[in-house]
Amino acid sequence: MNDATQILRPFVRQWAVLLTTYKRDGTPVGTAVNIVVEGDHAYFRTWDTAWKFRRISNNPEVEFAPCTPLGRPTGPPVRARARILEGEESARAGRLLARKYPVSHGVLVPLVHRLRSNKTMHVELRPVGDAQRNRD
Repeated sequence: MNDATQILRPFVRQWAVLLTTYKRDGTPVGTAVNIVVEGDHAYFRTWDTAWKFRRISNNPEVEFAPCTPLGRPTGPPVRARARILEGEESARAGRLLARKYPVSHGVLVPLVHRLRSNKTMHVELRPVGDAQRNRD
């Protein structure tokens, strides 16, 4: 088991995380999102015009921490790199989210995105540890 898998293990049953993205000037912005964990990475979804999606497009360095449904952190943050998914990777992330959250991500969130004429985007999160960051 690699370091990222061990870091993510406590998040497997986590309902929400506080995702912190960064504006161009470095100001942090926190948003509660649902995640699903698979091995050494996690996924969440958003829509194409969401500010967090735009911030990730500009700066993929993020943090996430376990939180309450309203976004109050309940544990320490994990540094990660976000990657916007396309094609089959995106579809797989959507299926995993729908399996973990059958009502919200299986029905409601995709429906709301369609009704708003937004494109659903899936994002992968991979923890970045100090040792790995120094190798990059």
